[in-house]
Amino acid sequence: MTRVRNPEGAITKRCTCTDPDTGKRLGVRCPKLRRPGGGWHPTHGMWGYQLELPVRPTQARRQLRRSGFDNRDTASAELRHARALLDLADGDHDLAVEVADLLHACPPGTPLPDRDTLAARIRAGVPATVATTTGEYLTTWLQGRRGLAEKTIRGYSDHIRLYLIPHLGKIPLQSLRIGHIEAMFTAIGKQQDAIRAARASTDPAVRATVKGVRPMEASSTQRLYATLRKALNDAVVRAKLIPANPALGVELPTAKRPKARVWTAKAVQHWQVTGKRPSPVMVWTPAHAGRFLDHTERHDIVLYAMYLLILHRGLRRGEACGLREHDVDLDSGHLTIVEQITTVGYTPITRPVKSDAGDRTIPLGPKTTSALRDYLKMRRRWKTVNGDQWPDTGLFFVRPDGQPWHPQTISDRFDYLIAKSGLPPVRLHDLRHCAASYLRHGGADMKEVQETLGHSTLGLTSDTYTSVILDLERGNADAAADLIPRDAA
Repeated sequence: MTRVRNPEGAITKRCTCTDPDTGKRLGVRCPKLRRPGGGWHPTHGMWGYQLELPVRPTQARRQLRRSGFDNRDTASAELRHARALLDLADGDHDLAVEVADLLHACPPGTPLPDRDTLAARIRAGVPATVATTTGEYLTTWLQGRRGLAEKTIRGYSDHIRLYLIPHLGKIPLQSLRIGHIEAMFTAIGKQQDAIRAARASTDPAVRATVKGVRPMEASSTQRLYATLRKALNDAVVRAKLIPANPALGVELPTAKRPKARVWTAKAVQHWQVTGKRPSPVMVWTPAHAGRFLDHTERHDIVLYAMYLLILHRGLRRGEACGLREHDVDLDSGHLTIVEQITTVGYTPITRPVKSDAGDRTIPLGPKTTSALRDYLKMRRRWKTVNGDQWPDTGLFFVRPDGQPWHPQTISDRFDYLIAKSGLPPVRLHDLRHCAASYLRHGGADMKEVQETLGHSTLGLTSDTYTSVILDLERGNADAAADLIPRDAA
């Protein structure tokens, strides 16, 4: 006899009693499931249901079987819900199979997908199946990103691999809540506090445990949050996986831009005693900058012209490394910034500058032009020595063998020169702050400083890159006091 399959599904009741002779479960055959009159026993056994699921042509029969319900009404309600999900396919067999895949993958004891959410996804034309965990979704989301810079992709990848998956990866995406995200940032904060404490320890063994490990600052935490927020926004808007973004309600400490400070005599004295910088962003006085250039000209003539150009005209490290030969016109006294060489991990990447404002033409003064002409004379001697081995890179600044400079080498050599010169430390990027300050206090207006540095907004230039060089401003220190009349007596 052939058993007829019921497309509407069936309600079942079974228990865990076993046959005393075989030890096997009796299931639906247990005599205790029914009362003497034939009705269902009110307390013995658990309710469940089974529903025939659509299959692909080569696929074996499969059913959705769910049990563990306390009463028949609850089991019937979920069965109706499962049928309603399949009905969303509206006669489309392939879509019905996708929905069936989704139902079949639901772990026992977990809710079936929400009908309205699944209907919205089907209307949007996206697959019915979903990643079951936040980690799976984030991995799929990253793989689907297109048209982004390699450095941005690397940043997303690091955030997902190092933080988001370890803390949130096992949580079902539909179950992700603001509390989970806040707990992640709390745990990360405690971890970073522990790193800072270890770095400040007087015990060398403790400090050694975090050697080379930098604690995450507020700005880095904000970037991590931005990655998660973007991924979950796409889960709402594009993939229709969740109805709302749980990351939107998370509050984090504001990431303030560090204020540039000048290496005044007092600040230098304090640094010499304590080894501490007044700010992460420090600006040399013009006298300090002059000492650095003099020292570099004597001890590293190979990179002297590059550092001078950065200090005079505020180029970024990548812009100096990627400066093209045909974009430098010393006869007319200007250069054009178009490309840069940056790093993804440690791998150098050549790409366009990051914004329209960064694509700019910068005028060159006589002192800068003279130093660059001297560099070209030296470079021609290098080319002669290398002969046929000299590569045609098309770059303006190259190594003595003609190869491009690795950006990290430029930073490492810079740090070495500062250490040997005895000057108070600044970062290579801080030479842009120096250039901005010298331009401003040399009479350039803020708009000229903005265009020279390649900033997209005037506010960024004003707020971040200019600082007051106290020694140059002391002439105005009594301007207000001089206007206030006082009794000579």
